[in-house]
Amino acid sequence: MKQLLSLVRKEFFHIWRDRRSMFVLFGMPVTQLLIFGFALTNEVKNTKIAILDNSKDIDTEGISRKLDASQYFDIERNLTSSADIEAAFRSGKVKLAVIFPSNFRDNFQHSGKAQIQLIADGSDPNVATTIIGYASQIIADYQSRYIGTPSAAASIPLSISVETRMLYNPQLRGEFNFVPGVMAMILLLISAMMTSVAIVREKELGTMEVLLVSPMRPIWVIISKMIPYLTLSLVNFTTIILLSVFVLGVPVRGDLGLLFAVSTLYIVCSLALGLLISTITESQQVAMLISLAGLMMPTILFSGFMFPLENLPRPMQYISNVIPAKWYFIIVRNVMIKGLSLASIWREVAILVGMTVFFMAISVAKFKTRLA
Repeated sequence: MKQLLSLVRKEFFHIWRDRRSMFVLFGMPVTQLLIFGFALTNEVKNTKIAILDNSKDIDTEGISRKLDASQYFDIERNLTSSADIEAAFRSGKVKLAVIFPSNFRDNFQHSGKAQIQLIADGSDPNVATTIIGYASQIIADYQSRYIGTPSAAASIPLSISVETRMLYNPQLRGEFNFVPGVMAMILLLISAMMTSVAIVREKELGTMEVLLVSPMRPIWVIISKMIPYLTLSLVNFTTIILLSVFVLGVPVRGDLGLLFAVSTLYIVCSLALGLLISTITESQQVAMLISLAGLMMPTILFSGFMFPLENLPRPMQYISNVIPAKWYFIIVRNVMIKGLSLASIWREVAILVGMTVFFMAISVAKFKTRLA
C-alpha cells in the first residue's frame, strides 16, 4: 500500500508541474460547458422579422407587439408594400416576413377567421420550420385569448382547441438536453485524454525502467495512474454541476448521491479507456490524437444528444452501443432532468460496469513489462 501511495503522489506531482495538463483538466471543461450550454440549443431565438401591415388596426398591432415581445423574434423593419419583401430577404437580415391583409380586423371579428401570410427563408429548412412554428403558436395564442372575451363569444363559432403539455421541460429549453450531453462529452474526453499520455509519457521521459524494475504489479501501476485523475475529474464534475444549476439554470431533480456515484463510475470507465490508449501507443502526440480526435466525433454522433439515434441507419445504431457516452447521457438525463431512481437506470449502469471491467482488463493485458 505504501508503494501504491508513493506512485500516486508521484503522479500528482507530474500533474501539478505540467501547466498544460492543469489547463486541460480545469480550464477546458468550464469553457466547453459555458460555450456549449449557451450556444448549443435547438431553439431559434432573436430572429429578425419584417412586418407588412396592410390593415393597421388594433389586432394587427397587437399581434405584431406579441411577436416582438417574445424571445424568438425581433422586428427588423416594417414594410410598406409587397415589392419590399424580396429585398428584405436579400439583405440577409430578415428570416421571416409576416403579411397582414387589408380589413384584417373586420374579418377577424365577424368570422373569427382571418388570414395571415408567413414567408420564411427556406435556405435553412430546419430554422424555417422552427420559426414558422413559433410564429403560428404566438398567433394562435392571440386568437385564443380573443375568443375567450365575452364580446367575442357570442359572434364567433365554437372551435376545437388542443391543449399540449410538456413533461420535465415545459419551457422546451435546449439546456435541458445539451447540458447532460456536454457533461458526457467533457468527462469522457478530458479523462481519456489525460490518462492516454500517462504511461506513454513514462516511456518518453525514460522513467519506465524504474516502474518495470519495481515490485509493483501492472494492475497497481495502472491504478496509481488513475487515482489522481479520478480525484481531479470529480472536482471537475462538481464544478460542472454547480455551473449547470446556478449559471445555466438546469435543475437536479433526482438523487444527487446517485448522480455522483454513477458519474464516478463513468469517469473510471473513461480513465480506463484512456489508459488502454496509452498502453498501445508509443508517443504522447499519437495518444492525444487518438483520444481527442478519435473519441470526440463518435461521442457527438452516437451519444444521442446532438442527433436522435433513431434517425441513424440500423448498423450505426448498433455501433452507438459501444460508446460509453451514450449510456451516461441516458443516465444523467433520467436522474438529473426526470428525477428517476436507480431502478430505472440499472441496465445502463450495468453496461458501464461491464465496459469499465473490459477496458481495465485489456489495459493490464497490454501493459508491457519489457521495453523491447
